[in-house]
Amino acid sequence: MDAQAETEMPTGSVSDEPFLGPLDIILLVCLLAGTAWYLLKGKKKENQASQFKSYSIQPTTVNTMTMVENSFIKKLQSSGRRLVVFYGSQTGTAEEFAGRLAKEGIRYQMKGMVADPEECNMEELLMLKDIDKSLAVFCLATYGEGDPTDNCMEFYDWIQNNDLDMTGLNYAVFGLGNKTYEHYNKVGIYVDKRLEELGANRVFELGLGDDDANIEDYFITWKEKFWPTVCDFFGIESTGEDVLMRQYRLLEQPEVGADRIYTGEVARLHSLQTQRPPFDAKNPFLAPIKVNRELHKAGGRSCMHVEFDIEGSKMRYEAGDHLAMYPVNDRDLVERLGKLCNADLETVFSLINTDTDSSKKHPFPCPTTYRTALTHYLEITALPRTHILKELAEYCSEEKDKEFLRFISSTAPEGKAKYQEWVQDSCRNVVHVLEDIPSCHPPIDHVCELLPRLQPRYYSISSSSKIHPTTVHVTAVLVKYETKTGRLNKGVATTFLAEKHPNDGEPLPRVPIFIRKSQFRLPPKPETPVIMVGPGTGLAPFRGFIQERDFSKQEGKDIGQTTLYFGCRKRSEDYIYEDELEDYSKRGIINLRVAFSRDQDKKVYVTHLLEQDSDLIWNVIGENKGHFYICGDAKNMATDVRNILLKVIRSKGGLSETEAQQYIKKMEAQKRYSADVWS
Repeated sequence: MDAQAETEMPTGSVSDEPFLGPLDIILLVCLLAGTAWYLLKGKKKENQASQFKSYSIQPTTVNTMTMVENSFIKKLQSSGRRLVVFYGSQTGTAEEFAGRLAKEGIRYQMKGMVADPEECNMEELLMLKDIDKSLAVFCLATYGEGDPTDNCMEFYDWIQNNDLDMTGLNYAVFGLGNKTYEHYNKVGIYVDKRLEELGANRVFELGLGDDDANIEDYFITWKEKFWPTVCDFFGIESTGEDVLMRQYRLLEQPEVGADRIYTGEVARLHSLQTQRPPFDAKNPFLAPIKVNRELHKAGGRSCMHVEFDIEGSKMRYEAGDHLAMYPVNDRDLVERLGKLCNADLETVFSLINTDTDSSKKHPFPCPTTYRTALTHYLEITALPRTHILKELAEYCSEEKDKEFLRFISSTAPEGKAKYQEWVQDSCRNVVHVLEDIPSCHPPIDHVCELLPRLQPRYYSISSSSKIHPTTVHVTAVLVKYETKTGRLNKGVATTFLAEKHPNDGEPLPRVPIFIRKSQFRLPPKPETPVIMVGPGTGLAPFRGFIQERDFSKQEGKDIGQTTLYFGCRKRSEDYIYEDELEDYSKRGIINLRVAFSRDQDKKVYVTHLLEQDSDLIWNVIGENKGHFYICGDAKNMATDVRNILLKVIRSKGGLSETEAQQYIKKMEAQKRYSADVWS
């Protein structure tokens, strides 16, 4: 604009005016001020950058991989590695196993790296064969009803729906599942079979771990045979004894400013103070708790009804979805662990990956304090796996203690049996282990490296957004039990929730949450009949379903027969939501079938009621193509209910055992048979 004004000025007027007019002076001052501001801003940024560098952890080698961060092939090539271990993990176990395999590879001249399929360009698997003597291992958990984990969905879809040429790819698969579920290890089994179909070369047999038993034992047993087979296949030899190596180095950072220290955030610094959507697993919403009331009337046990306020969060949910909550560990347990490790819990530190090529620079957000790490980031109540005990053994000053920990972490049958008895059956967490092995005093930073990450806890949502659009309800039993050693163990999440009570005149307590979508859904047409089986807190999602049916009826729509089977111990003690259910029953919204197991001499369960109602069941699922739902205990109840259903299909439908099994499989494929179960 200035230059243009100058050229359009009449030439005759120039000599009549001063060299610099008032407007020119103003413009010149603005220009100089702007230049000075720009230079100062640049200097300030430079200073800020240099300050920030002193707080952050810089890799020891120059990272030229910015543009190809998701290229695992280039990372393998640039670092001379031949082993890549992918993980599909929902709770952290598969990721932990993957890390252990990659770490052990050094012993077998197979320097490895861990990779998250979600963060990789998985099409590069087709190029892995170009790296000499390379191997891809997949540690894949099966989640829910035979689903891949969230971080593995895209990879699973890719190999499922594309006709790929995997010739030359060497691979092995270890699956993580639970035998109490109908689709035991479905993901691991499928990926192993599918890779072979696509021409890849299976180096070692499929391993299947059962989390209902001791999954650690399954993994070790598989791993014991895996490495010798890999050595034979590639013609390599072990470098010798197992060498314990630290994956992370410690950097204490007393100079870091308070505004750069993580205080419990999952990913982005200050994300819990400056909340912004969208909210998800890496950016949870700090939801106020509006209601936290007791549902049990007596009996000594506790069941909570909790309502989270999500107004303004832009989060949406449907009946049947899950609410995930990030809990914190018990303060007393954190203090005890700090003392056992002779640690100052207020020390600010970072753990930095010694592998500079790894995309995982820290095991959890850093820098932080030991107190924050033990409170927010580490699973301190989990039963420690054998690799943790093996490393803790090195910090025993008494030889007998060292030998004991080495023994129970060994692969010898007697060692495995002792581990089962001393750790699994006695429910000893890391605090209990250190209390019972008095000469073991590991440094706190190594404990922080060894323990798995604290995972979010998932709860079936017990409300419908059609009636409660701004609140999410959950129903949770307080977990508390005495162990064989006389200790009182408490559930991490439910103990945390039990302390979160809204009080008049005080700010509402807040909890980090996010919504996880589910396939557990009511049929799209409200007139479709449904049967719901949900004893105890298995009632939770069905409370949302019933609210939805009630809403449809109030809108003037026809609703199909809605039968609920609910069971508890005693009507007078643990009949949760009794008033609501009885009201729905009176108004004809539901056909209520309730079993109180201890209100009479002979115990009565929901399974007994189902056996009595074979005509009703067949009328719904056989004659009217209705939907059948189960929610609750996977190990016993869900299996028993499925068997009763098979019996009804055989007897009322006139089908053979095989045909009845196929009938249920077809119902599953049509989303007419759904289970939301846990063990």
